[in-house]
Amino acid sequence: MNPPFVLIVAGEASADLHGSNLVKAMKELDPGITFRGVGGQKMEKEGVGILTPSSEMAVVGLTEVLPRLRVIVGTYLTLKRILKKERPDLLVLIDYPDFNIKLSGVAKRLGIPVLYYISPQVWAWRRGRVKKLRERVDRLAVILPFEEDFYRQRGLEAEYVGHPLLDAIPARLDRNSALRDLAIEGAFPVIGLLPGSRKEEVANLLPLMAEAAAVLKVSFPNLNCLLPRASTIRRDFIDSVLRNTRVEIKIIEGDIHRVLKACDLALVASGTATLETAMMHTPMIVLYRVSPLSFWIGKRVIKVPFIALPNLVAEEKIVPELVQDELTTERLVQEALALLENGERRRDMINGLVKVREKLGEKSASRRTAQIALEMVRAHRAGQNPD
Repeated sequence: MNPPFVLIVAGEASADLHGSNLVKAMKELDPGITFRGVGGQKMEKEGVGILTPSSEMAVVGLTEVLPRLRVIVGTYLTLKRILKKERPDLLVLIDYPDFNIKLSGVAKRLGIPVLYYISPQVWAWRRGRVKKLRERVDRLAVILPFEEDFYRQRGLEAEYVGHPLLDAIPARLDRNSALRDLAIEGAFPVIGLLPGSRKEEVANLLPLMAEAAAVLKVSFPNLNCLLPRASTIRRDFIDSVLRNTRVEIKIIEGDIHRVLKACDLALVASGTATLETAMMHTPMIVLYRVSPLSFWIGKRVIKVPFIALPNLVAEEKIVPELVQDELTTERLVQEALALLENGERRRDMINGLVKVREKLGEKSASRRTAQIALEMVRAHRAGQNPD
């Protein structure tokens, strides 16, 4: 028989990280397995044949998809053709819900098993998608503690595997060594700027973050700003956004955990990075802004009380959320000062973040998901070759 072939789709920067860890874990268990699909540099490094880079697929909001529509449609047609002609042993879908749910329907009709890893946040909005998931997806590997019961109660085979970000956090990392490694010993405060992994997010949020930092610099002359660059965002694009900024911002290539460990406060775009920040117990302010139309539509369909993942996991508001029109330089500075100058508020937030980290469980999400994936591959191949 030919070696097992898995088609994998990771349409976001964070999904590229999780996809690469999953591929690595699957290859450790079955070195002969091959992969192709959508992903980024990390997945490519692990041996995935990349058909379309995830950086060309990533969008935020609803109206923001239009400039990328041609690439997205072209990629969908390519994946559909591979499913029909090459019949992979498994389709692994990571987040990226609208695209991936549609693609799962093609696989289902062809009898190709589907594993959804990092499932759509249907508990937050558009719960009607549950029916499509139940019809098209064979198994779900979920990463938030409340998701397993949510899906199982609705007839899906879901398993909580833990959060894959836990696998990426260095075991030994203290603040003093982080400050020393980043050559900013004695700085206070150290502010982390995490404007997101999509160009639209960076363009929307980074100028406001930089302006708030410039205002804070007046009160804190020894302030230092660090920006860990997402792999999906080019350095020259960041430089162009920051061209007229009034404060020095040190761009760090990767190493987000060391940056977060060094920070007294992080300004973070809503998304996966908020959980990484929570795992490092770093106080944060969560920012969210999309086009007015996207926000108007979102307000009418979102069914959860918070947008920040740490608040959703904690089931209470432990980190401030500045959303859309609330997101101004003045409000951002006000919230930052409250966390930098109010020791009690800061301690309360850190205690809340410790509890979030505890709720996320143990490491090895990638390994557990790899075991599920290989079970599905073997069952599929055994069904094709019963002898």
